[in-house]
Amino acid sequence: MRSMWKGSVSFGLVTIPIQLYAATENKNVSLRQVHESDGGRIQYKRFCSIEGVEVPYAEIAKGYELDDGEMVVLTDEDLDGLPLASSRVIDVLEFVPLEAIDPLHYDRHYYLEPQKAAIKPYVLLRDALQKSQNVAIAKVALRQRESLALLRVHADVLVMTTMLWPDEVRRPDFGFLDDDLPQIRPQELTMAGSLIDSLTEPVFDPDKYTDSYREALEAVIEAKVAGEDTRKPRKKTVKSDVVDLMAALEASVSEAKKSRKPAARKTGATGRTAGSKTTAAKKPAARRSPKSA
Repeated sequence: MRSMWKGSVSFGLVTIPIQLYAATENKNVSLRQVHESDGGRIQYKRFCSIEGVEVPYAEIAKGYELDDGEMVVLTDEDLDGLPLASSRVIDVLEFVPLEAIDPLHYDRHYYLEPQKAAIKPYVLLRDALQKSQNVAIAKVALRQRESLALLRVHADVLVMTTMLWPDEVRRPDFGFLDDDLPQIRPQELTMAGSLIDSLTEPVFDPDKYTDSYREALEAVIEAKVAGEDTRKPRKKTVKSDVVDLMAALEASVSEAKKSRKPAARKTGATGRTAGSKTTAAKKPAARRSPKSA
């Protein structure tokens, strides 16, 4: 496993440096959106809905939309000034029985590994939690968000479970709860209890359960691979915006020659150009033969 966070557990006057690891992982088969005809991936771009242009990531900020559609834009400076608890401390606040916490409040789970110099206080907190049969309630800041968390022991290591805030757990507001509920007969309740007893196991063994849908989907994929029913997307063809310099210069010269016409020479009534002398004393120039011309 790869460490995703480094910090410490603050337990009274004791500080335990730890490393945090994700305790769970998603095993779902990852499917991409592709073009059916050639298998090319479908990509999404970040476009501004007002300007209609693609926006670079550096120009993207966070915003909060009001009820009337107005947008409050929050900059990094605005967020840096918020009173967020230290992002490197798991601050233990109190200890409560595990049964006092409804699992509905659970969010994500993480393993805590002690750093080499903190193995003894780590084991001390672990053993003390096991002996007291309690869990520790703490506060922690992860990913720029403060969360409640609980610390407990699982497989001889400390596990931190982040929790939802009370206002993040929805209340079941269903109409049937206010109606007159149907009466349950004692015989029906007894039969339901018998069914529960027949399906009751002494311990929970998760290894006997499997994800049948994922297994079937993987089998379909493997069958397509074995039958060579795959498509290799063609390489993306990028239109080059670079113009050949010599071609551009030649085209420019050609266009310049076409647009440039020789200026017409003005002539007088006698057919001679303006400004020429018309004295009779000047002999006309001898006519040249076509060969000499």
